[in-house]
Amino acid sequence: MDVAIPLPVIMIQLLLGLVNGSFYAVLSLGLAVIAGLLNIINFSHGALFMLGAVFTWMGMNYFQLDYWVMLVVAPVLVGVFGIVVERTMLRRLYRFDPLYGFLLTLGLASVLEGVFRSFYGVSGLPYSPPAALSGVSNLGFMVMPHYRAWVIAASLAVCLATWFLIEKTRLGATLRAATENPKMVEAFGINVPLIVTLVYGFGTGLAGFAGVLAAPLMPVSPLMGQNLIIVVFAVVVIGGMGSIMGSILTGLGLGLVEGLAKVIYPEASATVVFVVMVIVLLLRPSGLFGKGK
Repeated sequence: MDVAIPLPVIMIQLLLGLVNGSFYAVLSLGLAVIAGLLNIINFSHGALFMLGAVFTWMGMNYFQLDYWVMLVVAPVLVGVFGIVVERTMLRRLYRFDPLYGFLLTLGLASVLEGVFRSFYGVSGLPYSPPAALSGVSNLGFMVMPHYRAWVIAASLAVCLATWFLIEKTRLGATLRAATENPKMVEAFGINVPLIVTLVYGFGTGLAGFAGVLAAPLMPVSPLMGQNLIIVVFAVVVIGGMGSIMGSILTGLGLGLVEGLAKVIYPEASATVVFVVMVIVLLLRPSGLFGKGK
């Protein structure tokens, strides 16, 4: 006999799904920027997500910096770390098969997780949302925590700003041209290697930004990005490898699907994203928003 699911339960799960989808969108956006413009599969993205959260915890506990300062500082630090990695390691591999870059970033993720695990363990570090965002609002059919609303709003703002920058501005056109035909762009006096470095730094900075947002909602630990990155890769594949808007819409949409699955069929909630990925790959191998047939 079917049991009707109360509307408040559905709305709460959709809200939780939208919050998770916000993280998927920001993280997959960073991956899509790096993959689409630089043709690099950055498997260290989950570790960089963790790095943003850990940097925030360190800044607040060791240097007494507040959340709003770390919301800017932590992504910048992660972006600088990404720039160093690109200039000292990845740049040496561009002339080889992309698999080498993938293996390098995979090894880098393991090193980062191992280093922070040796200092902080895996149990998770305490972290609270800022006082200004610690309350809730009663919407009638559900209670909306202010911090979760902030996560959704901040994620959407960053995602849309990134899409506009890359797809609708002259700077974005230059970035795309520099990666598609670097020799022609260099003929106009543009420093293409510098552009490549900055794009990689920006993509890793997005992972750090997602880590700052996630820190008050999940235990800050060296392994916090390990499982998440698998889902994010699935999001990028479903949306279309390198598609900016595809990553944003797919991340948000799959978060909602995952949340709804927890209400309708909880046993499938952990695998529904991968089921969708298999179906999309069978019907449209280039992804929902990717180029190709």
